[in-house]
Amino acid sequence: MELSIQERLKDLRVERGLTLEQLAEKTHLSKSALGSYEGDKLKDISHYALIQLAKFYEVSVDYLLGRAETKNHPNADLTDLHLSDDMIGFLKSGLVDNPLLCELATHPDFPRLMADLEIYVNGIAAKQVQGANAIVDAVSATIMKQHNPGLTDPQLRQLIAAHIDDDSFCRYVIQQDINKIALDLREAHKDDFFSVPEDNPLEDFLQTAEETASPNSDPEQAAMAFICKRLKLNYGKLSDEEKKWLKRIAQKSDLLKNPNPQRGRK
Repeated sequence: MELSIQERLKDLRVERGLTLEQLAEKTHLSKSALGSYEGDKLKDISHYALIQLAKFYEVSVDYLLGRAETKNHPNADLTDLHLSDDMIGFLKSGLVDNPLLCELATHPDFPRLMADLEIYVNGIAAKQVQGANAIVDAVSATIMKQHNPGLTDPQLRQLIAAHIDDDSFCRYVIQQDINKIALDLREAHKDDFFSVPEDNPLEDFLQTAEETASPNSDPEQAAMAFICKRLKLNYGKLSDEEKKWLKRIAQKSDLLKNPNPQRGRK
């Protein structure tokens, strides 16, 4: 969820453990002005105050104004990131939750995942495993030739079990890496306010669509009925004025602008 200017300013101050009095002393801005900047009703911030706060917090003015999401690298050059055109297009497409992708890539175990994936893709581990398997096979052949044990012999069975399927082993290691990261991300967001609802929105939509389906049904009214279903409101009991306001409010909703489900943010 995109942070407001007030939230960004307050978060930056809290991150540094500062009170409004301490921030006023360090920035030479008045406490009352700083408090108003973080208040529910945002007052106009002067250019001077914006520049002072951006300098003090070491962020860009664009970040404070909500025009950028990066605090420490506001002017990063795309060429320095070595991203392909396809990757840039993918990140701008809205097909994935970019904040979640960022959390995935900055997880402490992500470099290990990438290293294991690189080993698998380049076939490095396969050669090593194949060499180990060759040693096991040679020992097994020697035992079979010298002692001719049965296939149920415990020592022979141990050697057979030691033979590694390099492809399955590498994919298992990668899966373990992903599982650890996924569990950590899920734990980090277990208390998010906007979580997946327990009920099924698709089921609600289909039910509402069935209820409002008729040759003369109004698509706009059906959409409003669906929204009321999600808000647990009885659309039929709303007054004309309430329906009018509901329509105006719904048109401002990000959920209607972007129907793709978004993971919650604290």
